Amino acid sequence: MGENRDNWLFLVDASVYIFRAWFSYPDDLLDADGRPANAVHGFATFLCQLLERARPRHIGVAFDESLASSFRNRIYPPYKANREPPPPALERQMKSCRRLAEAMGMANYASDIYEADDLIGSLAAQLRPHGFRTAIVSRDKDLSQLLVQGDLLWDFANDRKVHFEQVRERYGAEPGQIADLLALAGDAVDNIPGVPGIGRKSAEALLAAFGSLDGVYAHLDEVPGLSLRGAKRVQGLLAEHRDQAYLSRRLTEISLEALAAAAPASLQRRPADADALREFGAYHGFGPGLQRRCLGVAAVAA
Repeated sequence: MGENRDNWLFLVDASVYIFRAWFSYPDDLLDADGRPANAVHGFATFLCQLLERARPRHIGVAFDESLASSFRNRIYPPYKANREPPPPALERQMKSCRRLAEAMGMANYASDIYEADDLIGSLAAQLRPHGFRTAIVSRDKDLSQLLVQGDLLWDFANDRKVHFEQVRERYGAEPGQIADLLALAGDAVDNIPGVPGIGRKSAEALLAAFGSLDGVYAHLDEVPGLSLRGAKRVQGLLAEHRDQAYLSRRLTEISLEALAAAAPASLQRRPADADALREFGAYHGFGPGLQRRCLGVAAVAA
């Protein structure tokens, strides 16, 4: 990412780093009302590190506020039902983290219908025609489906970058096949059923042979001829659970229609709102070092 920074759009999956801070920062970091502020402290440190290292000129931060109300829950009520809702102390801090990103000069996005993945996907798709390459800052492999040539997925905390051309090697399918891979194999993390009895390796083999979920079903009679363990059985499972496979793809496919048209100017990094940032830091118990760091790095709008 050392090339012209004007050509890069950074899109941040905020929840990943908020949850990381919640679990890794001590819970004796308190705000002025004596409530936990550890996730805010950790997220502030992460934002400072990101701005210092990447020096982005265009950046958007996407937050999850559709934890039980997204369009996927309407399609399939058990979607993510295996996850515990965030405790009130964390939910409150998530809202604070959004205010922090705004005060630090970054555009931020949230929806009660669409997830952060959909917001990121929509922004990437809308700004790509303007010549942007996209760096998605997240460790969520599902987001690799959004990559095109020149893009990358950056697991910032572990400093691991997966470029477009590395997705197949890392995740077993091309970016355009990731949603179909998850639709076939299911995803226990998000409670997506997939096709019972078809695991990751079988799903990879099917997509290697037929290209897509549609291709698999268009050539279902050819599945027994594959060099795949239990190929005849796999054919039967696919036939029996066709509707479930397509339902699963509706859940795994990231929407590109979560936002109205976004322009490059709306994601251009702005100078910090210094007064708001000082007030925010004072309320949330930032020490002098973190307060100075936030003000210093956010004062430079790339």
